[in-house]
Amino acid sequence: MYLREAYGPFAAFLTGWTSFVAGFSGAIATSAMVLAFYLGRFVPAAANTTPFFTIVIVPGTFALSFSPQAIVAVAAIFAMAWIHRRGVRPGRIVGNSLAALKVLALVVFVALGFSLGDGTMRHLAESVPVAPAGWLLALIPVMFTYSGWNAASYVAEEIRDPDRNVPRALAIGTAAVIAIYLTLNTLYLYVIPVGELAHVKASVLDVVADRLLGASAGNMMTIVALISLSASISAMTFAGPRVYFAMARDRLFFGGAARVHPRYRTPAVAIVAQAAWSSFLVLSAKADALVDYTGFAIVLFSGVAVVALFVLRGREPQATRPFRTWGYPVTPALYVLVSVLILINGLVSKPLPTGAGLLVIGAGIPIYGWFSRRKQESCIKTSARRAR
Repeated sequence: MYLREAYGPFAAFLTGWTSFVAGFSGAIATSAMVLAFYLGRFVPAAANTTPFFTIVIVPGTFALSFSPQAIVAVAAIFAMAWIHRRGVRPGRIVGNSLAALKVLALVVFVALGFSLGDGTMRHLAESVPVAPAGWLLALIPVMFTYSGWNAASYVAEEIRDPDRNVPRALAIGTAAVIAIYLTLNTLYLYVIPVGELAHVKASVLDVVADRLLGASAGNMMTIVALISLSASISAMTFAGPRVYFAMARDRLFFGGAARVHPRYRTPAVAIVAQAAWSSFLVLSAKADALVDYTGFAIVLFSGVAVVALFVLRGREPQATRPFRTWGYPVTPALYVLVSVLILINGLVSKPLPTGAGLLVIGAGIPIYGWFSRRKQESCIKTSARRAR
């Protein structure tokens, strides 16, 4: 709605299209791949990337790899889709429980790490040379980490008193993520110097837990990571299909996405379609490439959304606004500038995954034209029938 008001229906469609092909689906695929990687601590076969077989789509460029890790990831995706397809209440119970366990475990880990762990704050003052291009490239996965901050807006239709509760959820959720993210990374640096941290190949969370509290703590934090990733998959499985459902209801997406399950009253087709595309992404790319692919799309459209703030304020200066933007216009302008730099650097530094993201997003342009023509023809036919 926000982008529709600022730019029109085309930009709104392209945002929803990107949510399907990259934003939600890509994030689900990435989380599922990393979940399989963490599971490998207990079941080594789950993290095995050696394919059973490969289906070559474009020789030397594009193929679907059916490895144990990919199969575990796909199973996790469809398991969560099955839960959310069976109703809002089961999905909400699972999602809320996983999120609560995740936050509680991370808070306890940080508290124990600083109080009982062996480290030094002197590590925080150390530095290593980092090229600007590498620094900007690292911001893509950082943006990916924060990517769920706006998810409450996608389910506003199902929230009681949304004018009051959606902004509150966004503010509290974003503040909580920032606090946990910064304190957790501070703990990492408290334990491991930044130069050594940059060369950790395994799970950083496991390595830090092992050094702080022993191998058993590493096992516990792997379980926390599995819970955390499951919570993320659950949240995106819930939020994403509501976007495609709304688009299909407006006849700007595939009609099946607007179907509601007759018993469970959920957008069942949209949920399954998102799971299927997420699985396709799992089979077609490695986890690091998925982060770049998804992160690029997230940075692009979050930047476009912030630009809309300037458009709407200029077009409708007297409109009622329930809350103020801190530091306007400096803070949003800075955000847009950094987003542009991240996007340009991503295309130059990692052209294959980021370029693929741009190509798939661009595919939404002719698709929008097709849906738009179909909608217009349908409206003409409806008007003609009424005129008779």
